[in-house]
Amino acid sequence: MTTNTIETSPVIPIPAAAARALTIAGAVVTIVSAFMAWTWTPDFPGNLTVYGYPADLQMLTIVGGALTLLFAASGYGIRGLGWLNPSKSNNPAVIAAFGALATTLFTVGAIAVELGGLAHLEPGAYVAAAGVLLAFVGSLGLPLRRKPVEDLPKWNWFIAIILGVAIYALYRHIRLGRAEGSLPAARKLPSWAEILIIAAVFATGLFVITFGIDTDDKEPQLFTAYLITVALAAAAIGSSGVGKHVSAIIARHRQVTLIGTAAAAIAFPFIQQSGDTYTLIAVNILIFATVALGLNVVVGLAGLLDLGYVAFLGVGAYTAALVSGSTASAFDIRLPFWAAMIVGALASLIFGVVIGAPTLRLRGDYLAIVTLGFGEIFRIAMGNLDGDSGPDITNGPNGIPNIPHLEIFGWNFGESHDIGGITLGAYANYYFLMLLVMAIVVLVFARAGNSRIGRAWVAIREDETAAEAMGINGFKVKLIAFALGATLAGLAGTVQAHVNSTVVPENYVFAGPVPPNSAFLLAAVILGGMGTIRGPILGAALLFLIPAKLAFLQDYQLLAFGIALILLMRFRPEGLIANKRAQLEYHDDTADQAPTDLATAKAGA
Repeated sequence: MTTNTIETSPVIPIPAAAARALTIAGAVVTIVSAFMAWTWTPDFPGNLTVYGYPADLQMLTIVGGALTLLFAASGYGIRGLGWLNPSKSNNPAVIAAFGALATTLFTVGAIAVELGGLAHLEPGAYVAAAGVLLAFVGSLGLPLRRKPVEDLPKWNWFIAIILGVAIYALYRHIRLGRAEGSLPAARKLPSWAEILIIAAVFATGLFVITFGIDTDDKEPQLFTAYLITVALAAAAIGSSGVGKHVSAIIARHRQVTLIGTAAAAIAFPFIQQSGDTYTLIAVNILIFATVALGLNVVVGLAGLLDLGYVAFLGVGAYTAALVSGSTASAFDIRLPFWAAMIVGALASLIFGVVIGAPTLRLRGDYLAIVTLGFGEIFRIAMGNLDGDSGPDITNGPNGIPNIPHLEIFGWNFGESHDIGGITLGAYANYYFLMLLVMAIVVLVFARAGNSRIGRAWVAIREDETAAEAMGINGFKVKLIAFALGATLAGLAGTVQAHVNSTVVPENYVFAGPVPPNSAFLLAAVILGGMGTIRGPILGAALLFLIPAKLAFLQDYQLLAFGIALILLMRFRPEGLIANKRAQLEYHDDTADQAPTDLATAKAGA
């Protein structure tokens, strides 16, 4: 019989005091090992041959070891560490130790495989492996919050630990090991201290994001280790409960949070040391994320499965290309950018209404098939409007090249500019423009989602028949969502045309190696969390960065994303960043408490 009872017990029967000491000792050894050489040859990317100066890969091991040390030491009640683990649970130490183990063993294994054997390892690599194993085994001896494992045969216990400890520690302790019930209320700090905490959070976030974007494309090992470290570090911090306290601080200082978000985003181009290379990646991520937010209106709020959404991005891009003075344009027109942006958005809006009006009376799979057909028809039509198969408008498969750079109030976006003694490349100009566009899209999404029409979208998504029975005009509401999503995609498309300086039909396919395409956009919304703002942004960033940094996945990325989505549907169907409604829908133990909480809220009102 399934039960929601949470017990506190170790995975490995070790005295708690010895287990904690073992964990701390292993964490210290792990940190020290990062200052040693892990290989003797510089042939392995990252230069892990130096003593006393950790390379980037070794810095990730230090992060894992430091988090393990801090979470384990917080169990001693050391003054000043209580804020790090409000839940008073040992689960964060297990997750941090597992993160250090995964990152370090991945790096050591990559050295051995890349260079052709264990003979290429220096003593520092063996010390690092021993340290993380010691810390992880010690952490499994700490009392952990977990659901009891029933009916496990005694003779199978040892095999279960050996074969299932990684999945058990990662899934059961992340998802079920978070403090059940309410966390102890955080002591309210002075306003200046809370503002400093917010500033530290944003500074840390900016550093982490910049580190990931700035990893060399020729070092897939570094980016893989970065993903492992960030994912498990975030899980450890989340399970400790400190994230909820930080969220409460942010909620009390919303204006400061908005200023901090803007400041961190604006600061990114100023801290780039490698020119425009990584700024261009950031621009493309912003374009991808902006389009994903537009799709989130259609899929996340209204519940309409659109498999041809990238066509609206193409409509905006082609429209901007035709009216922006390209030498290959069929029209001798050069509108100012603000006018081209409006024209591109309106063109996408018109296409959205024209396509949506006759098709939105369909539901489910039938609507998905029709939208998929529209996306393919758009791509094929753009490839045939070359003067032979149709009117000479889009230059056929060759597309529209030589789209000029923007110039707004005399500011040429194709030139570098000096600001405060720092030279910003051309793509930094487009980066700031995309920040403005994304801010507009986020504002529109937030306002629309919280409006009367937004609540109607949610009602249609949950049960269209019941919503219509309550007086909601389902067709009209869905058409508005379809048109708004198309408009937002067209808005992003006008900027994309100028960033790429060319527009070709093959950029707007259902699935392909280069995002954004319809499959990637839908995956970004589902992965990040439907109906949220931060979710699609995170999903878009991950789905753009992973193929860009891990080139060996180019031929297998659809397989990899398919597996990732299957795992996501199994273990976290609400997405990486979920809203409260989705959490109530997908987790039975929380849903059982929902009526009580609702009744309590009504009684209090």
